[in-house]
This record gives sequence, C-alpha cells and structure tokens, in this order.
Amino acid sequence: MIAIIDYGMSNLRSVRHAFEYLGADARIVDSPATLKNARAMVLPGDGAFGPAMENLRARGWLEPMYDAIARGVPFLGICLGMQLLFDSSQERGEHRGLGILRGRVKKFPRDAGKIPQIGWNQLRVHSDSKFLAGVKDGTYAYFVHSYFCEAEDAAVIAASTEYGIAYASVVEYGNVWGAQFHPEKSGADGLRMLGNFLALVERSEK
Repeated sequence: MIAIIDYGMSNLRSVRHAFEYLGADARIVDSPATLKNARAMVLPGDGAFGPAMENLRARGWLEPMYDAIARGVPFLGICLGMQLLFDSSQERGEHRGLGILRGRVKKFPRDAGKIPQIGWNQLRVHSDSKFLAGVKDGTYAYFVHSYFCEAEDAAVIAASTEYGIAYASVVEYGNVWGAQFHPEKSGADGLRMLGNFLALVERSEK
C-alpha cells in the first residue's frame, strides 16, 4: 500500500487518482500507525510551511515518518511536501522543517516574476536520477509556489528550474525524493515520474 499522508493541508485526491491510474494500491491515510505496513509514503502539500509542520507534529506523524525513512521505506514529497524535507523555512517567520535535507526554504526575489509562480516551467535535469528516468532535459512540469528550496548540498539536486533564479525542483537522497512541482498535474511526463517512483518502491522490496 502506498500511504498518502493526510495531515490536513493537502489536495490528496488528485495524487491518489494518479497512482490508481498507474495501477498502484494508493490510499489516503490519517493514522500514523498505518506507516508500519506501508510500502511507500507520499507527502503532498498545499498551504504554508509553519502550519504544515504544526499539523504533522500535533497529529503524531513525525516519529513514524522518521522511523519508516530509517527503515528504507521510499518517501516522496510533493510541492510543500518537498519543502518540508529541509531544515527550515522563512515563510511567515522562521520555522523548523523535518531536517532530512540540509538547506532553507526562501521566498522568490521580487524581480523573479509574478508570485506565486503558477503554471508550466522547465526542468533542467542534473543527474542520472531514477525518479526522472526517461524524462528529457527541458521537460515542462506544473508549478504552484511562492517559495523555493535552497539546498546546501548540490549533490541532492536532481533537477533545477529557473524563475528569476535557478532553484532545486527535484531532490533525491537515498530513499527520499522530492518534487517542487505537481507530477500528478504534469501530464504524461508527470505520470512517468510517478511510475518511476513505483518502480523504485518495487526495487526496494527485493
């Protein structure tokens, strides 16, 4: 079962529908105990960083999530879910994140363009990413966000995107992946990425 984590901040159904379209057993779960038997975890996200972390903490998700990641369970963060992987965010004050990846979440500079960035933008593929297997450099994905991830370790950046500045749009670290855009809303290429994630889940179980 692919556990899509419901922590009160997300548009969950489109993510579930995309995985179901690919033939996966994906379920929206609201109990942290379900992670003990999950094949993989998906953390989508819409909204602000601080309230998202508060909800994860208050609903008891943090320790089960950390435990599952430590066991090697594949994890995918989408949009805000990717941002939460980092140490901190400056969105509406200073907030601590999950700290799985070193770095900060920062607001786009004023001259970057219209904020939030809403719409299609290109991916510049940096590495031999398993999540991006078969996805061409320059592929377009669908973004909705006002803040970007500034990773301290360039090695975790699998793809970047330009919007006034260049920023990490896909990250990859061990059994943890993150996409700043919405793969479930990014057409055939987005479905390919989610299919790649499912293949990684199967590989992790062998």
